[in-house]
Amino acid sequence: MTVDGADAARTAGTTVEPDGDRSADRKTAARPAGGWRGRPWLTVFTLSLAAMMVSLDGTIVAVAQPVMQQRLHASLTEMQWVTNGYLLAVAVLLIVAGRVGDLFGHRQVFLAGTLGFTLASAAIGLSTDVGAVICFRVLQGVFGALMQPATLALIMTAFPADRMNLPIAVRSSVIAVSMALGPIAGGLIVHYASWQLAFFINVPLGALTVLLGLVVLRDAKEEGAARGLDVPGLLLLSATLSALVWGLTAVSGRAWGDPAVWAPLAGAAALACCFVGWERRAANPVIPMPLFRSPLLSVGVLLLIVNAFSLFGTSFFLAFYLQHVRGLTPMESGLQVLPLTVMMVVGAPFVALWIGKAGPRIPAALGMLMNAVALFGISRLDGHEGGGQLGFWLFVMGLGFSPIMVGATKLVLGNAPQGFSGVASGIQQTAMQVGGSLGVAVLGALMASGVRDVLSRRLAADGTRLSAGQFERTVQSVSVGLHGHSAQTSGLPSSVFEQVSRAAFRSGMGTALTVTCLVALCAAVAGLLVRTRQPGK
Repeated sequence: MTVDGADAARTAGTTVEPDGDRSADRKTAARPAGGWRGRPWLTVFTLSLAAMMVSLDGTIVAVAQPVMQQRLHASLTEMQWVTNGYLLAVAVLLIVAGRVGDLFGHRQVFLAGTLGFTLASAAIGLSTDVGAVICFRVLQGVFGALMQPATLALIMTAFPADRMNLPIAVRSSVIAVSMALGPIAGGLIVHYASWQLAFFINVPLGALTVLLGLVVLRDAKEEGAARGLDVPGLLLLSATLSALVWGLTAVSGRAWGDPAVWAPLAGAAALACCFVGWERRAANPVIPMPLFRSPLLSVGVLLLIVNAFSLFGTSFFLAFYLQHVRGLTPMESGLQVLPLTVMMVVGAPFVALWIGKAGPRIPAALGMLMNAVALFGISRLDGHEGGGQLGFWLFVMGLGFSPIMVGATKLVLGNAPQGFSGVASGIQQTAMQVGGSLGVAVLGALMASGVRDVLSRRLAADGTRLSAGQFERTVQSVSVGLHGHSAQTSGLPSSVFEQVSRAAFRSGMGTALTVTCLVALCAAVAGLLVRTRQPGK
């Protein structure tokens, strides 16, 4: 699942410039000289195609993952990297992608990103092993990160400042509809065709977008942009996040005391200290540390991280639960999550009115509280419930999504010092990608730990002994809801092992979601109790 974070908020971050008001320049740029180039609504159509491609890709992949896992014979750890490889690449590069566009031209960066995303999608569809899929998913993330900031900058070149709201709303609507229809489209594609087609569908969309972009788009380049990029800071941030997610993901196949787990986590802590130290003295830091002196901004970032943490982590395992434990088809599982995606779309207009009256902090905190309640409800499912019960809890989760997303984004952008709104917008986007990546990694670790505990007790009670390798392979299979091959490995009758594995999966998922519920509760409390006045004001 892909969440494009609050276009309106990102527009605010883009249009508030540290070097002065450029609205007059935008009005001049908005007048096309002739032909198709620079035509405002052709520009919006082209950029909306790209946004639709990225949004559809994320939601379709979420539904396709169980089938991909079976066809590629992938482990839980490998499937986590199919998701996390993409999210990590986007998280690291989003924060500087806007500056790259300022330096080299947003049109060129957008076209390069779209072409690269399209080719990477085709390469994934042609891949026959999970290692290749992971590599090309990382490339997808790299090029996807280049596309996203460029789209808003290019809209600014086509419309004057006083006419920006409608084109932004059109693009946002395309993203919202794509997110709502993605699970159903993904289910149909995977059920009636193949998981490869879920990626090949990007090829015609991407090719059309590149063709239109070459003909239609007018370039946008910031002449006064800072000429330097904080390359050491970017590398340190990449290494920190990669080591952290690597260590957490390794728990899926190893014990916490294994050096393959604690060594990357210790390395991530050391790299994080180096990153903070470097950023404090860097001339053009990736993340200016003084921003976090604002308690409201810091809480906004926390809420965004936890929101993505719970959304991506829950969605990842929900697909395996629905298709492997409850036995639904990909199409049926796509329909099952419809209450979540629909509420994510339709809730935003009402939330805007609520925040306009109450301010962003209370709605964001209450939205996180609804998220916690939904997570607790989903954690209690036993695999025998009807579709209405899960649908209700997903409805509640979707209901809480918009207040968190819009409210937390306003907390971040509204409390950034003057001249830092663009940087704050990058932090807002990166926070969501980091939260999503951590959600998949942490919930995977908790899931595997819960499955490992239940399996060891149940197998010991039945007098079954497995080698360490056999046991870990069984944990990996059961953690994604599979039990057929593992039953042969365990030596137990298939019917008995099916009961054991289903109980282990439900226990592991329940543990993971209960912990996520507690994290969401803590974030909600932080939002409710944070100081509303800034120091010195």
